[in-house]
Amino acid sequence: MGTLLRPGPPAAPAAASPLPVSFSSAHAAAGGGGARIQPRRVSAVVFRSPSRQVLATRCRRRDTVVRSDVLAGGAAAAAGDSTQALSDLQVAPRVRGVCFYMVTAVAAIFLFIAMVVVHPLVLLFDRYRRRAQHYIAKVWATLTISMFYKLEIKGMENLPPNSSPAVYVANHQSFLDIYTLLTLGRCFKFISKTSIFMFPIIGWAMYLLGVIPLRRTDSRSQLDCLKRCVDLVNKGASVFFFPEGTRSKDGKLGVFKRGAFSVATKTGAPVIPITLIGTGKLMPSGMESTLNSGSVKVIIHRPIKGNDAETLCSEARNVIADTLLLHGYGVH
Repeated sequence: MGTLLRPGPPAAPAAASPLPVSFSSAHAAAGGGGARIQPRRVSAVVFRSPSRQVLATRCRRRDTVVRSDVLAGGAAAAAGDSTQALSDLQVAPRVRGVCFYMVTAVAAIFLFIAMVVVHPLVLLFDRYRRRAQHYIAKVWATLTISMFYKLEIKGMENLPPNSSPAVYVANHQSFLDIYTLLTLGRCFKFISKTSIFMFPIIGWAMYLLGVIPLRRTDSRSQLDCLKRCVDLVNKGASVFFFPEGTRSKDGKLGVFKRGAFSVATKTGAPVIPITLIGTGKLMPSGMESTLNSGSVKVIIHRPIKGNDAETLCSEARNVIADTLLLHGYGVH
């Protein structure tokens, strides 16, 4: 008869743990005359599945890393685009400036030849006004600037005829001021530094136009310049002054000197104030190698007359200052 074996109670399952746990496994080994059971320890590792909170945390970290990489890449791309745009903004004015000087130089060569041809006749019949020379200069300036910026002129009705001498005054912002004013077609004599007369073609053309030389640091040269201006006005020619004495460094209107207004009171000629707007933005003082895009406006104001140089100076400056303030420019 066989032996009935009663099954024992089932063993409780081991709890899952992330730490390694051990259990015993017996095996029979024959030897001698009996059987001996020798336990052998076998190690096993049981991992607990990650909880939902852990999974969510890992996902959030991974998402943060991905977003950071995307943002960093976008910032780098934006920085590269801005650098490229800045580089383009710096190159374009320089290229435009080079083209400007090439055009004006080529035009000046041909028009200077025309000035030389007519100069003997000018000295014989029109020594002081030199209308033929100024007409050629107007053509030169108009050809040059028409390719690079738009010019708007208001108040042409306030200009006296070429046969009437006058003292013109304007604010000074840029090297482009002379080009702009030459397009008005009036026979006024500028005052320029003596060093400019040494430039080939341009300086020679200034000599043919009758431009008045001035050594700024020489007080005797300044007195001679004013005497020559008075003599020219008395002989029927007009003169042009920048009463600030030099180009504005910050675009704001500077203090006016009285020289131009002394000439007006001594000769009885009217003062014609002119406001130049925009030339300083196109070619700022100290940056003559560049030319920005934009437009220029010239506003010619009504003539001013008087017997007191100080009063004339104040009135002319106030007219120009009010116009500049109206267009968003500063005044010292």
